Amino acid sequence: MPNGIGNMQKVDTTSFPYIFEQNVTVRLKATGGLIRCNIYRPKTEARVPVIVTYGPYGKDIHYELFHPSSFAEVNTEHHSAHSAWETPDPGFWTRHGYAVVRADERGLGQSPGVLDTMSRGTSEAFFDVIEWAAEQTWSSGKVGLLGVSYYGGSQWRVAARQPKGLAAIIPWEGMSDYYRDRCRQGGILSNGFIKFWWDRQVITNQYGIPGRAARNWGPDTIEGDLSKEELAANRRDQTEDNVAHRFRDDVYYASKEYNMGDIQVPVLSVANWGGICLHLRGNVEGWMWAGSPLKYLRFITGRHDLPFYYHDEVEIQRSFLDAFLKGEDRKGWSIPGKLPHVSLILRKGDVGFNDAKAEKAYTRRSEHEWPISRTQYTPFFLHPDGRLIGNETAIKSLPVAKVSYPALGTLDNPQLLQFETESFTQETEITGHIVAHLNVSVTPDPGSEIIPSDIDLFVTLRYISPAGEEVFYTGTAGDPVPLTKGWLRVSLRKTDPNHYKHRAWLPHRNYVSTDVEPVIVGDIYAVDVEIWPTNVVVEQGGKIILEVASGDTQGCGIFKHDSPIDRSTEKFHGNNHIHFGPQFQNYVSLPVIPPKGGEN
Repeated sequence: MPNGIGNMQKVDTTSFPYIFEQNVTVRLKATGGLIRCNIYRPKTEARVPVIVTYGPYGKDIHYELFHPSSFAEVNTEHHSAHSAWETPDPGFWTRHGYAVVRADERGLGQSPGVLDTMSRGTSEAFFDVIEWAAEQTWSSGKVGLLGVSYYGGSQWRVAARQPKGLAAIIPWEGMSDYYRDRCRQGGILSNGFIKFWWDRQVITNQYGIPGRAARNWGPDTIEGDLSKEELAANRRDQTEDNVAHRFRDDVYYASKEYNMGDIQVPVLSVANWGGICLHLRGNVEGWMWAGSPLKYLRFITGRHDLPFYYHDEVEIQRSFLDAFLKGEDRKGWSIPGKLPHVSLILRKGDVGFNDAKAEKAYTRRSEHEWPISRTQYTPFFLHPDGRLIGNETAIKSLPVAKVSYPALGTLDNPQLLQFETESFTQETEITGHIVAHLNVSVTPDPGSEIIPSDIDLFVTLRYISPAGEEVFYTGTAGDPVPLTKGWLRVSLRKTDPNHYKHRAWLPHRNYVSTDVEPVIVGDIYAVDVEIWPTNVVVEQGGKIILEVASGDTQGCGIFKHDSPIDRSTEKFHGNNHIHFGPQFQNYVSLPVIPPKGGEN
């Protein structure tokens, strides 16, 4: 660490419509270190509620520098001198009577210490920042959390610690389960995004890294640069840690666990239907298992970066925080039963993708629970000729057969099978959780000396319009994505039916080292693949496709699972099979929603 930790705080009361305090020091209670933050306050003598963000992307890096093209599209109500990626804009929120505290996470930006993103230690530091914000002379003592992605996901973990002063949270597209949502989906390493994220957005902002100012990536570290050796010693590299650790009982993962039931403050969890490879599952699961007496689940569509700043969505944020931080409840958020717990957006028709105006054609509907209580979990059975059929009797009479595809497919050379329904004869809504039940095996390639010992299953659900074209939806980066995806490593197929979270429509896996089960050549394994929740209104004449592949396929974007270490040729090379016959029924269970007050 550079010699000495100075107090470089700067206060500007004249240059902006708000008071700006830069590099304010928060002393950490447990570790004795410090966090530096920027404070943006209304020009008033009154005490005001506080919105706190804590994350790795640099409190001093302006949104326009971080992602110029995105900032150009952001609602201009949220353009100010201190706009920052994925965080509430201080210009807007100070105008509405809030202070904003934006903290650099430990080991990043201007906060010294060990860079260890999403760790228990950095969550403990976040806890201290919240309590500090509640205690300041300009603070009303009420703190809310609001932010996207990393700034959303970190909210679940710190809220479970119950810091004093925390009054409400809005985890906006924020995963809640580090292992299942982000790092090892179905037990398979999601290495592509982790590397992209780490290389572009994290390591570039490490405390003490030289040349930040020269690269327009925030100011240089105020105490000076660190050497390469010091920088390496001061960080835990996620790209390395997630390869090295495979199970939830590894200390690396176990140290990040928490009990969602400990979250007691009001929650507004905002899930994006297009987030099929990162946050969507976590927002739904976080809402389901949070212990909060007052919790709301809101679904949105659109690109990952923009809806957070849409005028209507911001007004939802503001009314929620006003209710719990100011005591000004215009909507009834604080009254149990006053508002529906769930607000759905219904994806009907082909409006294109990455087109916010076109997506306004989608309608909203309120529900009082999730999953929707009137859901009819309807099996569609795989037929070896490539059909998905609703006639179980026809499947039971099938002779023994199998369909095969090469293992270790790649995005450039996908190896997959597709099963397609007949055209729907009437409009049908599908909303909720999905499970694919498959009977699978693996065999070596003829003539190969490699004996495979595992199977990775990549499952995708696609919607075909009445016009015969696949409908694509807006993905995280504005890319075209299908309805949803799911994954499973067959050696981690073991479920825990006795776990309180286990459901027929959402099998629970512990993903611990003692759950590993062998995959032996030629043996057939019945597995249930969790597919992330989705919504589509299938129009009359539309079809659903279930795709089973041996690697990433269209729609994965940057969220690739192609680590040569995690998915080695020595373990996975061969041919995968799905087996059929009277004792081998394969199906996908779709959550069909009848209209309110009636049946389809």
